[in-house]
Amino acid sequence: MPELLAPIAGNVWKILIAVGDKVELDDEVIILEALKMETPIYCDDSGTITEIRVKEGDAVNEGDVLAVIG
Repeated sequence: MPELLAPIAGNVWKILIAVGDKVELDDEVIILEALKMETPIYCDDSGTITEIRVKEGDAVNEGDVLAVIG
């Protein structure tokens, strides 16, 4: 199953998806905050969100799994 990875280290500012949501390539799914800047994270695959591994306010490192797409 494809995984959505954090491209940068930061904090999860906003989650725009829920488990069961259908997503398409380039849909905005999560917003990270790093260095006072909001960075949108876009879906790099199409499918259904089967798992969200973070919650708003979590600190993440580059490469951490944010969500799983089925």
